Amino acid sequence: MFAKRTNWNMTPNRLSEALAAHRAAGKPLLDLTVSNPPECGFEYDSAAILNALRNPAALSYEPNPRGLESVRRAVAGYYADREEHVSVEDIFLTTSTSEAYSYVFRTLCDPGDEVLIPSPSYPLFDFLADIQDVRLVRYPLLYDHGWQIDFHALEQAITPRTRAVIVVHPNNPTGHFAKQAEMAKLNSICAARGLAIIADEVFLDFPLDENRRASFAANRGAPTFTLSGLSKISGLPQMKAAWLVAGGPQQWKKEALTRLEVIADTYLSVNAPVQLAIPKFLQQRHAFRQQVRSRVGRNLAELDRLLAAQKVCSRLAVEGGWCAVLRVPATRSDEDLAIELLTTQGIYVHPGHFYDFSSGRFIVVSLLVQEVRFHSAVLKVLTFLGHA
Repeated sequence: MFAKRTNWNMTPNRLSEALAAHRAAGKPLLDLTVSNPPECGFEYDSAAILNALRNPAALSYEPNPRGLESVRRAVAGYYADREEHVSVEDIFLTTSTSEAYSYVFRTLCDPGDEVLIPSPSYPLFDFLADIQDVRLVRYPLLYDHGWQIDFHALEQAITPRTRAVIVVHPNNPTGHFAKQAEMAKLNSICAARGLAIIADEVFLDFPLDENRRASFAANRGAPTFTLSGLSKISGLPQMKAAWLVAGGPQQWKKEALTRLEVIADTYLSVNAPVQLAIPKFLQQRHAFRQQVRSRVGRNLAELDRLLAAQKVCSRLAVEGGWCAVLRVPATRSDEDLAIELLTTQGIYVHPGHFYDFSSGRFIVVSLLVQEVRFHSAVLKVLTFLGHA
C-alpha cells in the first residue's frame, strides 16, 4: 500500500546501533560530528532574534509566491554586499534548501530523469531525489594535493535523460570550492548539452582564507539555480528560512521563473513571522561568521599540530566549510574503525563511506566542536590509531 519511492532500507546500520547503545548506557561521549550551530556554544544576540519574530505585520497575510518583496530585497542585498547583482524578481523564498531542491527537481525533471551529483558529497541528496522520482548519477571529485572536478567522467555520465548537474560550493565534506576555470567549464558543458547547473552554496561564506569566492547566483553562462539560506549563513537552522535564485540566459530564465512561480504558489510555505524576520536574521550573519571562522581556524591549526607529532594519520586539503577529512590506516573498514572508536574511546566520528568516499580509508570530523573537546577527542583518536 506504500509508494515504491519510499522503499528505503530502514534497518539501522551498525554504527547507529552502537551509538544508540552507548547513549542508552549513559556513557560519556566526545562527539566529533556535531555541526548544529546552536549546540556548539556560539554567542547569539538572543534579544534581537526574538524581537525580529515579534513584528506586528505578521498578523497580516500577503500570499506572494516568491515571498515578500521587502524580504527578497534583503536577500538581494546579501549578494550586493558580495559585489554580485541578483534581481529581486529572480529570488524565491523557501522554508529550506531541501524544499528549494524539490522546486528545482519538479521544474526540470520527469520521473526517471537524471541529475549528476558530486562524489564524495552529503548523503541527503539520495532521499531528496527519491522523493521526487529523480535518479542520481555520481561524478567524481579527484584528489591530488587538493580537490578538482573530474570533467571527463562528468561528461561520460551524461545521458539523454540528464537534466542538471549539482555542484556544492564549497563541497560538504571535502571543502572544495569550484574554481573560476571549473565554473567556466561547467557553463560550457551545460550550455552545450541543454542542462542546468544547481549550485548549493550554503557554506559559501566560510572559506578558510580571506579570499571571497564568486557565487553562482550571478551566473549567466548557463541555466542556473542557486540555493542558500540562514541555516548556515546565520547559524539559525531552527528558523527554516532559505531561498532559490534563478539565473542564466534571459529567455530560459523567464520560462523557468514562470514555472517556479506556479510551484511556489501551490505551496506558499514560508510563514509570515519568519519571512519578516529574515532581514534581521541576515544582520546576525556577520558576528556568527566571525565566530565560526575563528573556531574552525583554531581547530584546524590544532589538528595539524597533533598530526605533525605522529605518522599514521593525515588530513586532506580543505578550502572552506566546517569539516576535515582524515586519511587513516586501511587496517579495517571505516565503519569498523568508527565503531571501535565509539565503543573503546567514547568518541563518535563519521566514516568516509557515509559521504560516498570510494575506499574505507577516511573519517570525517567537524571543526565546529568547542576547542577543548576537539583537542581531547582528536588526541584520543590519534593515540588509538597509533596503537591499533
